[in-house]
Amino acid sequence: MILRGARVALSPERAERLDVATAHGSVKTMGRVPGRKGVDCSGYLMLPGLINAHDHLEFNLFPRLGNGPYESASAWARDIHNRFRETIQEALEVPLRERLVWGGIKNLISGVTTVCHHNPWNEVFDGRFPVRAVRALGWAHSLEFSADLRERYVSCPANRPFIFHAGEATNGAGKREMHILAGLGLFAANSVMVHAVGLDRESLALARVRGCSVVWCPSSNLFTLGKTLSRSVLKSDLPIALGTDSALTAEGDMIDELRVARQICGMSEARLYRMTTDAAARVLRLSHGEGAIQAGGVADLLLFRDRGLTPAQTLLSQVPEAALVGGVPQMVSADLATAWRTSLRQLSRFHRVTIRGRGTMYLRLKTPPIREGLSLAGRLVAA
Repeated sequence: MILRGARVALSPERAERLDVATAHGSVKTMGRVPGRKGVDCSGYLMLPGLINAHDHLEFNLFPRLGNGPYESASAWARDIHNRFRETIQEALEVPLRERLVWGGIKNLISGVTTVCHHNPWNEVFDGRFPVRAVRALGWAHSLEFSADLRERYVSCPANRPFIFHAGEATNGAGKREMHILAGLGLFAANSVMVHAVGLDRESLALARVRGCSVVWCPSSNLFTLGKTLSRSVLKSDLPIALGTDSALTAEGDMIDELRVARQICGMSEARLYRMTTDAAARVLRLSHGEGAIQAGGVADLLLFRDRGLTPAQTLLSQVPEAALVGGVPQMVSADLATAWRTSLRQLSRFHRVTIRGRGTMYLRLKTPPIREGLSLAGRLVAA
């Protein structure tokens, strides 16, 4: 496929008008491609597909549950299982496979093409799944809920990220947990701590020395704990990627998460852009060009309307009009589908869906059954 005439993001602040040719799932060439064959993308800005560094894909049909803030994630979990038992049971009646696919769709429509699923691998990820699920990793839930945390870490190859919830508390327990984790050897170069609200001055210094990374889920933290990463952590040189967490605690999808992150700390648009692209790729040790548009890298691409803004400004102010995974269109907005119908005949086989706040779009993958009142990350869905 040849995508012609778009401005192509080369950094958070810079884009150039280039043709992009894809083949066999990768970007083949970038520049002026001779001939006229291809898809007209003039009037659009092309960004790399985003990376969501933390989600629980099967929980995105759940409503947001809880009445925080709580002292810890454990207190939140106990409360919702006591007070919302019937709601939880009703959501769990939807088959796991369907819930996982809907979780993939939540990510796709917000521009995420690679997601780190924090739960066991499922065979659905090996088939026609909407986005890429990261497989080359080690993981555990947390110190409290994974009795074999240390053993899991030791069995994880050093060249793969080891991902676990850490320091998800505000009552002093989070700080104490960080010191226990350090004693267990979990402050290591391949350690990726999710949430890490309990990082204090001492543990932050150790994390920096040991080369740890953090996944920041601001809207989930604020809902559950009433606070998130401290400014000292956010301003440090600690590698940080952005994650949405699931609908149980999050504001919504990655678009929502970016805006929450921007609002609460005034972080630069460029840094937030990197937290969902190249910085996230480094945290997760992705090695196929994810998080960038470059010759030889994966052809995971997004198209936004070009309003003359930088790539980072665009990401923080718009929703994507199209998403390609491995050079294959997976989502196209209704407007763009109309413009592309003659050049992309495959669109006639796509499936129409409308999601409140995200508009009407066409998906390559047929959605699971749209049950009455179905809500995806807090947004009503209709066929």
